[in-house]
Amino acid sequence: MKLFVKDLTVIDSTYLCPDRGLVGESWLVDIELGGSLNDMDMLLDFGQVKKLIKRLIDEKVDHKLLVPSRSPLCKVNASGGYTQLDFMRPQGKSIHLRCPDEAYTFIDSVEVSNDALTAYVKSVVLEQLPSNIQDLGITLRHESIDGPYYHYSHGLKKHDGNCQRIAHGHRSTIEIQVDGEYDIDLATSWAMKWRNIYLGSESDEISQQDISFYQQQAWQEHYAFAYQSPQGFFELVLPKQETDILPCETTVENLAAYIASTLAKVMEGHSLKVIAYEGVGKGAISEVYR
Repeated sequence: MKLFVKDLTVIDSTYLCPDRGLVGESWLVDIELGGSLNDMDMLLDFGQVKKLIKRLIDEKVDHKLLVPSRSPLCKVNASGGYTQLDFMRPQGKSIHLRCPDEAYTFIDSVEVSNDALTAYVKSVVLEQLPSNIQDLGITLRHESIDGPYYHYSHGLKKHDGNCQRIAHGHRSTIEIQVDGEYDIDLATSWAMKWRNIYLGSESDEISQQDISFYQQQAWQEHYAFAYQSPQGFFELVLPKQETDILPCETTVENLAAYIASTLAKVMEGHSLKVIAYEGVGKGAISEVYR
């Protein structure tokens, strides 16, 4: 007997990639349980599926930085509830963080592939399932997007949940309308501009010398960010060419408004509508009328 749940949850996280750097990603999660019926003639009550399995996935991988622990590029130093991570990419593109331990998930692999992440999720969920469940299938898949989209990472220091973690992200579509008509060229241009981007806030940028693990002359073309939030103190150093600094907090509401206001400056006389998504099925709309 098998039980399945489609679209159980969405994992919104960022993973480290040698080529792309910080990659914001969104995975839809499908599950399939196999085993024998319990004393209620069920494999597992659907309420328990959502309560137990979704909670485990949210706790272990959602809104985290996913780190390939066996990558030769990773240098990790954990102490006192904080972990410093140095991702030593070539050509001056290294990435450095010091964050509370809970901000990371370490995947036992050389790279964070779909297979490696699926195996990790399956292992942590299987440990907590009742004994009548003998088999678990996990499928991680991307939303089918018919149009432009971008991968972005960010952190929201004012958030009271896990969005405050400085390096988590999303795979997001974008729609832009000009005078009521969809403009795919404008949407594509923003998708390309924010392809594999870290969106930082001006208020969080600091000098490299103020980073707690500063190494003199270690970073040539890098930005540094840091902030205090309810979960702890977060620090991040990453290449300028993979970063865009905005004059606001990088909530999806502000992202939509920022795109709309930026376009309005060069498109006088036109009405604009920007629909910016944050991962799957949610986002914000900003409109400018002329």
